[in-house]
Amino acid sequence: MPGNSSRKGATRRPGSKKGATVGTGGQSRKRLEGKGPTPKAVDREHHPAARRARSADKAGSEGGQRSTAGNNNRPARRSPTTGGTSEMVAGRNPVVEALRAGVPAKALYVATRIDTDERVREALKLATDAGLPLMEASRTDLDRLTNGAVHQGMALQVPPYNYAHPEDLLDAAARSGRPPLLVILDGVTDPRNLGAVVRSVAAFGGHGVIVPERRAAGMTATAWKTSAGAAARTPVARTPNINRAIESLKGAGCFVVGLDAGGDMALSGLELATGPLVLVAGAEGKGLSRLVRENCDAIASIPMIGGTESLNASVAMGVALYEVSRLRAE
Repeated sequence: MPGNSSRKGATRRPGSKKGATVGTGGQSRKRLEGKGPTPKAVDREHHPAARRARSADKAGSEGGQRSTAGNNNRPARRSPTTGGTSEMVAGRNPVVEALRAGVPAKALYVATRIDTDERVREALKLATDAGLPLMEASRTDLDRLTNGAVHQGMALQVPPYNYAHPEDLLDAAARSGRPPLLVILDGVTDPRNLGAVVRSVAAFGGHGVIVPERRAAGMTATAWKTSAGAAARTPVARTPNINRAIESLKGAGCFVVGLDAGGDMALSGLELATGPLVLVAGAEGKGLSRLVRENCDAIASIPMIGGTESLNASVAMGVALYEVSRLRAE
């Protein structure tokens, strides 16, 4: 009858797993304990990342990247990998131009059974002459390495640029025996402009370029190419805060001149060009930011005719550096 718990089937057999039992919270104590953080992919034996890591270690123990200089320019077979902030230059023309310009590189990746032409042959010769490892890769691997860019079966891996510290540029000026001549770029985002400025700094006796860490162009392969090799002898420094860098340079005795329209002086009237000098150029179209402009000791303008409102940042800096060089030579 209802409520009679002594009838057959009203009691639970010991060890039954159905439902909760008194004092367990529904599970045993062991099951309530955590199993710890999830292991990394490379630490899981059957994960693809772990297999790739074992393959890479095995390849390294067997001799790593094999030289192909004496093997009819045939690249060594190896699974391509990238690390850090390396940049991949994709496409036959960009790769050849980068190799011609002497852009530092870590490896040249070539697609399996690539259709050779003059650009491919030249790239292989330049890479071989420079002692650059030639790595064979499938087109699927090249697609992954270049993030889907049009690579035409070739990609050049460029290592991260080794930036200097702003104080290193002053040390370089002291060793040269000439008054410091530095350039600061305020938010210039086109790497071609950065490369062109580096080239002008090298041409007119400057000691280096300072760029911000964020929202600005860095020394990519494009910047290296545009500098036409000048980046190899002209240091580029990075700073987290341009205004603090300007204050530090002022404290070191430098006179800071911003290049912007509506300045309070003409560039040709820069009487302090023979002393320690810092030239500052602003971003394309926007010019100097308000705080940077206020922090400069003076604002100089380049006289122009014909209704032209402004110059490209790299062109303006090239004109300014030439004028400083001319004034220092007088």
